[in-house]
Amino acid sequence: MSESTAASVSASSSSPSGASPSVLTALVSGLRGGAIQVVDLTAPLSSTTPVLQLPPEFGQTSTFALEEISRYDDRGPGWYWNNFRTGEHTGTHFDAPNHWVTGKDLADVASVPAHQLVAPAVVLDFTDEVAKDPDFLIEVEHIQDWQNRYGALPDGGWLLARTGWSSRSYAQEPFLNADANGPHTPGLSPACARWVAEESPVLGLGVETVGTDAGRAHAFDPPFPCHSYLMGSGKYGLTQLQNLAALPPTGAVVIAGPLPIVSGSGAPARVLALVERAGSRR
Repeated sequence: MSESTAASVSASSSSPSGASPSVLTALVSGLRGGAIQVVDLTAPLSSTTPVLQLPPEFGQTSTFALEEISRYDDRGPGWYWNNFRTGEHTGTHFDAPNHWVTGKDLADVASVPAHQLVAPAVVLDFTDEVAKDPDFLIEVEHIQDWQNRYGALPDGGWLLARTGWSSRSYAQEPFLNADANGPHTPGLSPACARWVAEESPVLGLGVETVGTDAGRAHAFDPPFPCHSYLMGSGKYGLTQLQNLAALPPTGAVVIAGPLPIVSGSGAPARVLALVERAGSRR
């Protein structure tokens, strides 16, 4: 949280001794008072959530499914609960380094340090470009142009690519946008993926699409370069994000909460963003 946010907190949040409020007290006060907005970046998880489809010769992920255990009935008169079944990489989810062969000896999702799950984020907006070309690729030059306008990417933070693709998440077919030549969705070029992984200071990449790679990435060199370079560099991915339009280009803080599955390659995640409301600074 910025110093200006803390300064905007009312005197009522001060400690009983009259001292300045602590950082956490200021944060809670900002949340309760509305100076800080919580934006949910998570897609609802259900049986209709789109999932990645690979060629039939490969193993496939499961769609999300609930199995009712009891619902205020003979199986359990006072309670309702379910078992659920899903793939690790279903819906809004977190990619750990061991998800890809290049990171096979690196961290699983349960080993991601907790302090890295709360990090600053920047949002790069490519909605206009993607509206014209669903195969649009983000290049290093696009990121450098953004930095010339807004400043450096955050050290240990997230690079979030806003493309407007989440508007298609209501169904599998428009979300994957596939034809006889394969899926057509935006993403990073191989050179840009390598730059983000190896030269940029960010800890990971967040996207609105079904995975961090572009739909055509199976034909890139290397194939699926975001996965190959990011995972191999010990960095992370966040996918199927929503509501990125509610975030400013800079200044948001992302809280990513994947299930800590021991030896898991990823997990569905509840992803939230803290955003300072316009006009809350004084």
